[in-house]
Amino acid sequence: MLGKPGCHLCDEALAVIERVAADLDIPYEVRDITCSDQEEKDEYWEKIPVTFIDGAQHDFWRVSESRLRAALAGK
Repeated sequence: MLGKPGCHLCDEALAVIERVAADLDIPYEVRDITCSDQEEKDEYWEKIPVTFIDGAQHDFWRVSESRLRAALAGK
């Protein structure tokens, strides 16, 4: 997940990601967009939180638990 500190949508997304990752025993990474390069900021700043699966953008703004589970089911 790409987010930033103090972002309530990021906190909500992270709660979903943590729950799903724990249930499926899948690791996850959280990155702070404020530490990103300018290109990444330009692309994702207005979309955070942004979730990625295997490096590909999966979702932004809100994380659907059912959609995330379905996408990770085969992992």
